[in-house]
Amino acid sequence: MFFALAFALPAIVPAADPAYATLDQAYAALRSRDYDTAVSLFRSGLVVSPQRNDVRKDLAYTLLKAGETAAARDHFLEVTRRDPADFNAALEFAFLAYETGQQVEARRMFDRVRKSGDKASRMAAEQAFQNVDRPLAEGIARWRDALSRTPDNYSAHHELALLATQREEWALALEHLSHAWRLKPSERSVLLDLGRCHQQLGQAGRSMASLLAASRGAQPRTAESARALLPSRYPYVYEFRLALELDPGNVNLRRELAYLLLEMGQRQEAEIEFDRIVREQPEDLLSHAQLGFLKLARRDRSAALPLLQRVLDADAGDELTDRVRAALELPKQLRRRPDTPRRNLIEEARRMAEKSYEAGYLNDAMKYLTIAHEHDPMDFGVILRLGQTENLRQNDKEALQWFSLARKAPDERIAREANRAYHNLRPRFARVQASFWAFPFYSSRWQDAFSYAQGKVEFNLPSLPFRPYMSLRFIGDLRGSIRDPYPQYLTETALIPAVGVATRNYHGAFAWAEAGVSVSYLRRADQTSRMTPDYRAGISYSFAKGGAKYFDHHDDLIWVSRFGNTLLLYTQNKFGMSLGEGFKAYWNLNFTLDTQRQYWANTAETGPGLRWRAFSVDLLRGAHLVNAGNPRRPNYTDVRAGVWYAFRR
Repeated sequence: MFFALAFALPAIVPAADPAYATLDQAYAALRSRDYDTAVSLFRSGLVVSPQRNDVRKDLAYTLLKAGETAAARDHFLEVTRRDPADFNAALEFAFLAYETGQQVEARRMFDRVRKSGDKASRMAAEQAFQNVDRPLAEGIARWRDALSRTPDNYSAHHELALLATQREEWALALEHLSHAWRLKPSERSVLLDLGRCHQQLGQAGRSMASLLAASRGAQPRTAESARALLPSRYPYVYEFRLALELDPGNVNLRRELAYLLLEMGQRQEAEIEFDRIVREQPEDLLSHAQLGFLKLARRDRSAALPLLQRVLDADAGDELTDRVRAALELPKQLRRRPDTPRRNLIEEARRMAEKSYEAGYLNDAMKYLTIAHEHDPMDFGVILRLGQTENLRQNDKEALQWFSLARKAPDERIAREANRAYHNLRPRFARVQASFWAFPFYSSRWQDAFSYAQGKVEFNLPSLPFRPYMSLRFIGDLRGSIRDPYPQYLTETALIPAVGVATRNYHGAFAWAEAGVSVSYLRRADQTSRMTPDYRAGISYSFAKGGAKYFDHHDDLIWVSRFGNTLLLYTQNKFGMSLGEGFKAYWNLNFTLDTQRQYWANTAETGPGLRWRAFSVDLLRGAHLVNAGNPRRPNYTDVRAGVWYAFRR
């Protein structure tokens, strides 16, 4: 049902209302039935005056008129959250929730209103509640009767459980979902429902186990839904074990546990898990190989050889087969076949080193590069690759020594590349380091040129676990502001001098914090002063896997005081390939999120890109993940062209 929609602006509006002009236009558009314009203006008004619940309700009714039922439902829910006594909005939400498939939320809201609303609302809610609840209760009774005759009926258990979840009878739902899972463990969606039931009952460990098992299953849609419900952290060992108790035949889950144990240094326990996989899944060649490597590492060669030979006989693929051959053949050639020509051994070591490097197996690459260097100490190409490999392994001191040697290469190309790497790495060990980076770029979406830059002087004091620094940031653009429909600034338009501290880099991650002052180079309508205190802190993480095919990942978690103490997360991913001569083609996948749920700070972007040396061009298709207060469309296309410049001294 729909309650009366206000079509006229109230006669008296406080002159101090900053949204007056925007809302006046919104109601005018509403009267002329221009719903799209009215919706956009109402949203703009709420950005300026978010406390106006009456405007939010009018926006919800206008969205209904425009046919955007789900969006209207969400705004009625927000009205109810802000004003629990607005039972009209609560009923509107409940009816729309039921209409859009949210039966549980609808039933819950009808139940609340029938118990605490005014008389008219209680009567309407009572009738609606019974219309929703009665069929559920009758359905549960029918399936219980069916189960009394056929207790092992999977469909009956499953249907009864689904009806119980809609009535929020979580213990009953859990009982019958458990029966259904025991009867048909191939139905992975049951694990997902089990996870939700455990979650509602406050059984966090069991919920994690069910969702973890579902997320590592063979049904992609179920696995994706389960991953969305899992916490952002990586699961613990005991959670893997709980999941395997529930789903003992899940090979993916057991293999992942085995690799986790391996990373934690628990090699014996990892070997037990791999051994079970090999016994239960003879076709799992990856587990055969890994179990063989583990046995070979503890010198149980008689047990390792049949496992590794099984992989070779099955021709498991170039990468896995090469690793097995390397484990079996190359070390044996070098140790036990002195009659093999020395040059052939060096070439084989180089080839295996390059394959391992390109595939990202850096420890294997170091092993083969060391073999090649020991047999030909004057191969400067190997010396350069040793430096590059140690650099990727975060062993910068060792990398610096290799680069220093490679600078003496007679081959000009190798010497030049080594010299550049040496000078890029050397400042990290200097007592005082100066660095500068800038990224100017053009955005077609905003038809504006932007620039972000930072100059920094760091003090490397070995006695301290962190590095003090002085910084000067620049954040600005050419246009300054746009009017859409009110003045909006696209950047901070400021210079920000600051002092701060940063931790040392640990496996690609470091933390920092700084205090400074933002000095705007414009006189802005949204600022009372051109100088504002500016406090920032953050955590950065980078990961790169190089080669002909590469992957770059970068995360920034930043707290900024000047934006209402908001916490922002930027994550950028590039999947690509090198095309030679400095060209790279890649695919972007970027996300921006914040704790205050502001539309401009919650986006997802994807699209192709091309880079030549420091120049890049990206074609991005983006979407706002939060659209409350967004005066524009939820989706956008942007072409960005920019140049990256940086140096360190």
